[in-house]
Amino acid sequence: MIVSVQCESASIEECIKEVNEKSKEVLSNRPGFIDYAKISLSFGAFMNLMVVVAIDPKVNAKKAILAEYSSGRNKEDAINKTLEKINVKLPENAKIVDVEVKTYTTPVTRRTYAVGVVVYNVFERGKPIREYTLKERRRLIAMVLEAFDYNPRVLNISEVARMFGVSRDSIYYDIEQILRESLGRNGRKKA
Repeated sequence: MIVSVQCESASIEECIKEVNEKSKEVLSNRPGFIDYAKISLSFGAFMNLMVVVAIDPKVNAKKAILAEYSSGRNKEDAINKTLEKINVKLPENAKIVDVEVKTYTTPVTRRTYAVGVVVYNVFERGKPIREYTLKERRRLIAMVLEAFDYNPRVLNISEVARMFGVSRDSIYYDIEQILRESLGRNGRKKA
């Protein structure tokens, strides 16, 4: 799935605020993780900021777009202040997908601004496999099956059941549902 967040404004502050708010609305309830991002940032009479992301639904993660700005005495000063703001808010275990930093100096006041945008994921860690929900378990099994062209013979059903703490019948039913969904979606016929 591809989604975008965009803002155009004469005010850098308003544009940054709007992008941060829109990104929370757009990303917070969507399953998956950001697989690819493209940031487009331009200045002129208006600041235009657009972030387009591709979301892969296979593995869930906290997804975010973080935008910040600062003014400074020169480009380096403005950039460093902006990066400090971003680093304070960036989670420690964030996996950055894309980052963009640009500067703009106003023609009349000669004030220099830096705008920084970071797109990142934070993947869940340490959740024991036995605590996976049905949906998470099926998503993981589906990924393995997809890697092996949906051939269930590659799985040791007893071992998979033991890992998830469920019965063999549960795993067989999971596989049956996964194959039914994937074969229907891909237009293939069952053998």
